[in-house]
Amino acid sequence: MKLLTMNQSIVLFCIVALLGLSCNKEGVGGKASISGAVMHHEVAIPSATVYIKYGANAFPGFDLEQYDDHRTASTTDATYSFTNLYQGEYYLYSTGYDVSSMEDVSGGVPVKIKKKKENIEIDIPVTK
Repeated sequence: MKLLTMNQSIVLFCIVALLGLSCNKEGVGGKASISGAVMHHEVAIPSATVYIKYGANAFPGFDLEQYDDHRTASTTDATYSFTNLYQGEYYLYSTGYDVSSMEDVSGGVPVKIKKKKENIEIDIPVTK
């Protein structure tokens, strides 16, 4: 078996490195988005905090330090938005306060972005 020359080895290494860099993982830098509202049954939860975990399709846990980013939902209709995302799996988790029932609420939902420029609209259901 013939061994590769030094130049062939360098070229092969560069090709493998470029292929590895071109594979985008979940996170920011893409052209997709996820948006929606935080809802407790039919009631919007204004000013709720929405956390996102990249590369997760199941609840990552209650430790909020483990999440990659967060947003505060609007004060009027409880809408949130994460933009410039790559394709992949994400988990959204939200915490807030329902003034109508005077209770803390939380909950989450997995989201999968399948296309590079996909705009997913999904409400986050929260409960007591």
